[in-house]
Amino acid sequence: MGGLSMEELPLSALFEQARKIHLAASESGTDQDVVKKGCEMFQKCEDMIGKLGLFSSNETKEDISTNNLKYLLVPYYLAELTEKIIQEDRIQIVKASYAKLKEFFSFCEAMELVPDEELEASSRSSGAPADRRALKIARFKRQKAAEAKLLEIKERKERRGRSTKAAALSTPVESGEDDIPDDDSEEEREALLSSINLAICKAIDLLEMLKREEEMLSAIKERQLKDGEDGFSRDALDDRTKKAETWHRDAAARIQYSKPAQPITCATFAQDVLEGRASVSQGHDHKNQPLIFGPASIVGGPLSTERERMIAQVFQPSHRMPTMCIEDAGLTEMNIMNDWQEQTKKAIEEATTSWYNDKPLRRKEEDEEDDDEDEEAVMKARAFDDWKDDNPRGAGNKKLTPCG
Repeated sequence: MGGLSMEELPLSALFEQARKIHLAASESGTDQDVVKKGCEMFQKCEDMIGKLGLFSSNETKEDISTNNLKYLLVPYYLAELTEKIIQEDRIQIVKASYAKLKEFFSFCEAMELVPDEELEASSRSSGAPADRRALKIARFKRQKAAEAKLLEIKERKERRGRSTKAAALSTPVESGEDDIPDDDSEEEREALLSSINLAICKAIDLLEMLKREEEMLSAIKERQLKDGEDGFSRDALDDRTKKAETWHRDAAARIQYSKPAQPITCATFAQDVLEGRASVSQGHDHKNQPLIFGPASIVGGPLSTERERMIAQVFQPSHRMPTMCIEDAGLTEMNIMNDWQEQTKKAIEEATTSWYNDKPLRRKEEDEEDDDEDEEAVMKARAFDDWKDDNPRGAGNKKLTPCG
């Protein structure tokens, strides 16, 4: 696998190689080429994670398998490696690292991994010094607890490995009888969750440090511009272009982990949002606006004079325009179907109730008919019995008797 290029490596192998570069860069100084290569690897990991769809905005940490938990740390590792890149324009590195850390924090917040006190602190712009100090102390304790937990799990694995090795040497194991390690074990999951909690604590501290550094660098740059440098130079324009590209790229990455906004159900309102005439946060009551064709200067403004009205009517279509949009027609049909269902349900209930109420009456009529039939049969049987009494057996056949 060592001869494969970055594009040919699977996600797990690519992540492990990039993580080794991150570990080496964290422990000691590393060559800048190696650091940039690690950043490229983590960016490739992000692309592969997005294409594979490993995570969803409606999932929590319980829904993610143990094998995929480690990939939650990709934005954090990329932010730390990006912060170690050395170049002349430091402010771009700080902004890129800050954006990745915000992406990691937002993703962990969506997965319900961030503590409540950190969420409350991030929602507040500023707080009292005592509150900030208490928050930092609590964060430091969580960081030490996570590091202790990782050390304990590591020592436990080493002891178990030594015991397994000693048992294998003392007792021969047949082929196929050795235990297969369970990647989704509770111990491995606990270690990954502790690593994520540790990364969250470090990310919050790094966010505060990068924010202060960006403020200082911006202040220095503004001071240099005021001292005589041209504010609209080529470098400033390139800086604005890079800022816009970074914002769009980070927004596209954050949209995978952020909670979805309310869907736009009106086509005309969606077109207004795309063309910049409206914002997604604005409300819309799904009312159809009349379509006016013509020059943009006339369509965009009010038709105040007769000349403007005539100009606006030049390119009007010859056919009649619709009185409602597709969304209004769908809502109207939905209301009609709801009314029809309610009427049908009411008719079924009335029919069921009438049949239930009429059942005893029909049973009574059937019982009366049965009683009449029984009484008629009894009277017929009694009349036949009386006739048999009046006409005994053999009466009227005297010629056939021997002594007749």
